[in-house]
Amino acid sequence: MTDQFKEEVVTKRNQGAQTALYVLANVLMIASGFLALINFTSVTGALRMTGFSQDFFFYLVIFLLFAATTGGLYFYRDRIKMEYEYTLTNTQMDFAQVFNNKKRKSLGTMNIRNVEACGLVSSGSFHRYITMQGLKRSNWFLNRDAELFYFFFQKNGEKRIIVIEPSEEMRGMIKKSVPQGVWQNN
Repeated sequence: MTDQFKEEVVTKRNQGAQTALYVLANVLMIASGFLALINFTSVTGALRMTGFSQDFFFYLVIFLLFAATTGGLYFYRDRIKMEYEYTLTNTQMDFAQVFNNKKRKSLGTMNIRNVEACGLVSSGSFHRYITMQGLKRSNWFLNRDAELFYFFFQKNGEKRIIVIEPSEEMRGMIKKSVPQGVWQNN
C-alpha cells in the first residue's frame, strides 16, 4: 500500500473585504493609540492641577477606553485574516487554524478509521446526525457556499461532528480510507 498525503489550506474566497477590514483595524489601532497617549497627558495634567477630582476620573476613563481599544486591536487583528489547514497522512487527519500567515493553532488530530459516519453536508445523513441531543459541533470552514463535508464520531462518550471544506481530491482520499459503511450518500 502506498502512503497517501494531502495538505490543503482553505482561505476566504472574497479576500477584498477581509483585507479592507484588516487595514481598517490597523488604522483604528494607531488612531486609538495616539488618542490614548493624548488622554494620558490629560490624566496627568488633571492629577497635578486638581488631584483626584471628577476631571481626573473622566480623563482616566477615556484614557482606559482608548488604551483597551488599542490593546484589543493589537492582539486580535490577526484573527481577521484566518485560514484553516487540513492535512491527511494515510488515515490520520490534522486540523489547524492559521492567523495572518503568522500564528498557527492546532485544532486537533483524528484517525479517520474511528469515524462512525462522514459525507457531504448536503446529504440527508448530515441532518440526521446534526439533530442529535448533546452533540458538540465544530465548524472549521470559511466559505458557506462550498461543498462542506462532515465527520461524526464519539470520543469519551461525547458525540461530536466536525464540518470542513476539503477539495474533491481530499474527499476521494478520505473515502478510500474510511471503513466500509461509514461513507454516507443519502
